Amino acid sequence: MNDRKPPEPTDDFDARLSRARQSEQKRYGKTGDSSNQQQSGIGQAMRMGVEMVSAIAVGTAIGWLLDNWLDTSPWLKIVFILLGAVAGMLNVYRLASGYGYAAGYQKSDQEEDKGKN
Repeated sequence: MNDRKPPEPTDDFDARLSRARQSEQKRYGKTGDSSNQQQSGIGQAMRMGVEMVSAIAVGTAIGWLLDNWLDTSPWLKIVFILLGAVAGMLNVYRLASGYGYAAGYQKSDQEEDKGKN
């Protein structure tokens, strides 16, 4: 009735995943995740700009929607533009400090290892 095969054991999956990662590293000459590699200066500057603009845009959109819904124009728009600017600055600070988007304000293990050297 059912022609599906039973799921393969996880040990087999881990071995296949390890082989696939090794073949990709050989093919492209990369070691580790690209997300762990340090960004170039221009890439980090572009990301900071995008973080600021997107946070302000989201704050503006939320403020505009709430102003139209509650008929409080322009007060909620002003408040949410300021909140978006603060959120954008916080994101840029976290990016520049190496905190990333992890919960809390603790540096990752990789950043701590770099600081010890």
